[in-house]
Amino acid sequence: MSRHTVTITAAAVVAILAAGLGVWWVFLRSDAPPPVSLAEAVAGVTSTTAPPADATTTTTVAGADAPATTTTTVDAAPSLDGDWVIDTAASFAGYRVQEELASIGATEAVGRTSMLTGGLTLDGTAITAVDVAVDMTTLQSDSGRRDGALRTRGLETDSFPTATFALTAPIDLGAPPAVGDTLTASATGDLTLHGVTRSVEIPIQGQLLDGGAIVVVGSLDVALADYEIEPPTGFAVLSIDDVGTIELQLAFTR
Repeated sequence: MSRHTVTITAAAVVAILAAGLGVWWVFLRSDAPPPVSLAEAVAGVTSTTAPPADATTTTTVAGADAPATTTTTVDAAPSLDGDWVIDTAASFAGYRVQEELASIGATEAVGRTSMLTGGLTLDGTAITAVDVAVDMTTLQSDSGRRDGALRTRGLETDSFPTATFALTAPIDLGAPPAVGDTLTASATGDLTLHGVTRSVEIPIQGQLLDGGAIVVVGSLDVALADYEIEPPTGFAVLSIDDVGTIELQLAFTR
């Protein structure tokens, strides 16, 4: 083989590899965000609720020559009891699952949406109610092709547009929440996904912020078969894991 032929062959191989890398970079590479964490959630939440003002009490007492005025400042600690609603600007729900792509190998698919509704109820030392509804049709990943496929396959969001979670047992906090303290607990409730409802326990972490917001994160591994979800495969996607992860980052405000 002549030197000229070797040079042409080498150049062709390099061009093929570059083209393959370009296809991977544009269409198949994964830009999956990291898993949810309380530290990241707290850092990313900007509360629009101002801290409570101090309560001031003024007492006037008449004296012999002139009235005497005594002012006492008392820290106001308003009750946290009552209903809190989801702040969609700082919240999301989504999925995380491993895929096997043709000629590329394993990669991680992550889809999320901030189209959530719901809230929680706090009563003393317990969270007595949590209701969350997710608009599954608005899930977005780093691939429009994947998002489009999930409308009619896999999650079938056209047929099952809403996923929900409803707390079925109170979450005992042990004490009223204090600013900056981290809560670790399990949320027991009914998860409805793909038209199937099952009782689950979601490990969660939460924190009350100084600005007056409550931030909660949680994740739960689910077997797709438990929710009658058939993993979608095709020419580009060779396989999808039988188990995926549901992720939640929820910010609640008054």
